[in-house]
Amino acid sequence: MKPVRLMLVLLLGLPALSTAASQPPAGTEMSRPAVTAGGFVYLAGMGPVDASGKVVGADVGAQTTRVLDNLAALLVRHGSRLERVAAVTVCLRNQADFAAMNEVYARYWPKDPPTRTTVIVAPMEPGALVEISMVALPDGVDRRVVLPAGWAKPSSPYSYAIRSGDTLFLSGLVSRNGRDNSVVAGDMKMQTGQVLSNAAEILKAAGMAMADVVSARAYITNTAMFQDMNAAYRAAFPASPPARATVKVGLTSAQHLVEITLLAVRGAGRQIITTPNPDRTPGTPNPLLSSAVRMGNRLFLSGMLGASDANRGDAAAQARETLARIGRTLEAAGFKWSDVADGVVYLPKAGDLSAVDSAYRGVFGSTFPALTIVEAGLVSPDALVEIMMTAAKR
Repeated sequence: MKPVRLMLVLLLGLPALSTAASQPPAGTEMSRPAVTAGGFVYLAGMGPVDASGKVVGADVGAQTTRVLDNLAALLVRHGSRLERVAAVTVCLRNQADFAAMNEVYARYWPKDPPTRTTVIVAPMEPGALVEISMVALPDGVDRRVVLPAGWAKPSSPYSYAIRSGDTLFLSGLVSRNGRDNSVVAGDMKMQTGQVLSNAAEILKAAGMAMADVVSARAYITNTAMFQDMNAAYRAAFPASPPARATVKVGLTSAQHLVEITLLAVRGAGRQIITTPNPDRTPGTPNPLLSSAVRMGNRLFLSGMLGASDANRGDAAAQARETLARIGRTLEAAGFKWSDVADGVVYLPKAGDLSAVDSAYRGVFGSTFPALTIVEAGLVSPDALVEIMMTAAKR
């Protein structure tokens, strides 16, 4: 498989999208390395950089330390701390660095670590071996670890799930037996079924069900197996499916073909939003995913594409169309661009970054949400950009 690179980029209000220092210049409030909204703190992806933006640390242990120290300082600025983190995404350049990263990572959470998704990808910043993004809880908010009865604790430093109030964060799940952490081998359809079966047990232990899932991120190693994944996925969500993005990346073990990260919210008033047509007539629902799911003051949007026959090969046009579709979805749900708290942009080609930058500035101006840029394969062969967002009314 062709290596897939993942770029986590902070927007610091500079003339173009760029990697940036973890400590933004004093008074640069538009930098948005972190956004507090809807009761959560969203931290954009961060690399092992010093205050000047230079990558520091000769090995993954030193770099993991730098990243986590940077994020810890940022959390304090936003009324939180590492002990309040609910979800983490770790991106490693080299699978061989996994154990060394874990050793350092475990020191920061000796008890009740957050949920975690780990993928093997190459950061865009030369010399960076690791990049990390987070979602945290403000101080004083309930945070509980969830572990199904009879399950072993994960072998790595993460929790299978963290519940805070009506929200449950699940780790990226792979095909394993929760009772002894043994790998459950099989093809894509079987592994996806095992992952979602495990998710159902975790949700049940938290007093929730699959119908409470509002958002999913599926990482697959081969887009040729996409429909096999969908066959098992559809069975788990037969009606009112969650928002979802699916991209091609590398996983931490060659035995795993798929990893899925879920977010669930329990409560009445779940509203499924389907993106309207350009003329604002009702759009056509997708049986595999909802355009967006609204729960109270939060809106979880699917990864959206803007590819068409008219804009084939034109990343800028596709980015504009993607954002137009997101804009119609926000409007249909009663949200505005200023409500967007967090965004992930998936790009097959790093060279298309400037095209997305221009489109983003067309809707956000100079004040952005927390943003992560991911260079990853898309399941649609003609698509050059996919964008997934979370919005929350302040």
